[in-house]
Amino acid sequence: MNYQNELDRHFAWFEAKLPAGPARFVSWLRRPSSRLVRIPLAALLVVGGFLSFLPVLGFWMLPLGLLLFAQDVPALQPPLVRMLAWVERRWNGRQRARNAP
Repeated sequence: MNYQNELDRHFAWFEAKLPAGPARFVSWLRRPSSRLVRIPLAALLVVGGFLSFLPVLGFWMLPLGLLLFAQDVPALQPPLVRMLAWVERRWNGRQRARNAP
């Protein structure tokens, strides 16, 4: 399985759910030329995730930071692709349940 392609597919799905401004930022952040911004931002998000007991910082930052790291660290791609597939299945299931009569 090509995990980079699967990760790209999940990111595209996620970007489609975002408003236009944040979606453009995520798209720009994923470009290879944005690596010098992506890696420090990912590190800050991971650290912020571990400091989730503080106000404003939260656990949500940890998976987001790991996702950004996965763009550059192939060893992170398989577990994150599995996690994203699980999230996508749950999301779609909830959407179907909400739209069911």
